Amino acid sequence: MSMIQIAVVEDEPSIREVVSLYLKRAGYLVAGYADGLDALDALTHQTPDLVIMDVMLPGMDGLALLRMLRDRSNVPIILLTSRREEVDRISGLELGADDYVVKPFSPQELVSRVRAVLRRTRSTPETDTENAIAFDDLSIDPKTRLVLLAGKEVPLTVKEFDMLYHLARHPRQVFTREQLLESIWGMSEFIDPGTVTVHIRRLREKIEKDASTPTHLVTVWGVGYKFEP
Repeated sequence: MSMIQIAVVEDEPSIREVVSLYLKRAGYLVAGYADGLDALDALTHQTPDLVIMDVMLPGMDGLALLRMLRDRSNVPIILLTSRREEVDRISGLELGADDYVVKPFSPQELVSRVRAVLRRTRSTPETDTENAIAFDDLSIDPKTRLVLLAGKEVPLTVKEFDMLYHLARHPRQVFTREQLLESIWGMSEFIDPGTVTVHIRRLREKIEKDASTPTHLVTVWGVGYKFEP
């Protein structure tokens, strides 16, 4: 089995070096970039298995780089943000980031996040024996990770698909945000529950006829969310 390749895009040398060191100790191949434009050029020619990037970058900021990468692939992306950049964290999730880590952070925590994201994106045992499921004009195929709405493909990020499929496999079952974090991200301890809210909103915009009055992805007030077939 080939080694997993991770790109670290961080302009602060000390952070980039420490993150790279811990990832290498965990058994990953690591390439580091200090500039957004340099990273875009390199990652355009060779897509790694996962990207870790700072939001504040010279050349091209992290959100712009995220948007460019997401237009080209579904490579898992973890953002590094400061405590003051809540708007950037929300924007990053809306653009398709899979997770974020707030500075200052423990390198070991970051490695745990990397493992959790890779576990969800590279290993999907529950989908291996599952057939496509359909509700009215919406169909979800776990083997091809293809979602069709009225016969047209709906482009989803890795986490958006995982969340939709998880909810649709358990119709009418109500899940709390913490349960969804555990099921989709592999952990709930370090991730803001608002992450679930952002992904639900993005999914509604993509699959609901009217995102303001959803018929499939329904909020159960005070509890969480359910999929209504």
